[in-house]
Amino acid sequence: MIDFGFDKIALIGAVALIVIGPEKLPRVARTVGHLVGKAQRYVADVKAEVNRSIELEDLKKMKTEFEDAARNVHQTVSNEIHQTGVELQKSWNDATALPPNSGEHEGWTPPPPEYKHPKKNWRLKRGATPQWYKQRAGVRVKAQSGAARVARFRPPPARPDASI
Repeated sequence: MIDFGFDKIALIGAVALIVIGPEKLPRVARTVGHLVGKAQRYVADVKAEVNRSIELEDLKKMKTEFEDAARNVHQTVSNEIHQTGVELQKSWNDATALPPNSGEHEGWTPPPPEYKHPKKNWRLKRGATPQWYKQRAGVRVKAQSGAARVARFRPPPARPDASI
């Protein structure tokens, strides 16, 4: 910006005091100060806007670079997976194919039988502890009502002939 030294500012002040006069000088100085402040704020806003636009352009450029890199990685991975799948299918077909001369050759075993579901009733709730362990450990397996439990452990009634 313009470089003002102390002597230049003093000269401008003396000329302004003579031209404007001592009564109007404070008001004029205040107005000039407001205008200079507005000009500085405007310049700062313009600088900030330019910096934001530059950063935005950099971010857009970086975004396109990352998108291109991700697209290349995706294409490479999908090509490798496709090639591996083709090679695997080819080797599987070669391994499971019988030679044309004989019905079966040495070392060839038929594929294992297809999986069959055990057809258990999965809706029934089953405990994690096996029944044989519960019986051995003495854990109650059957539920019993309170009255049945009292009747079971009640002492038998006394016989009349046993008292004499």
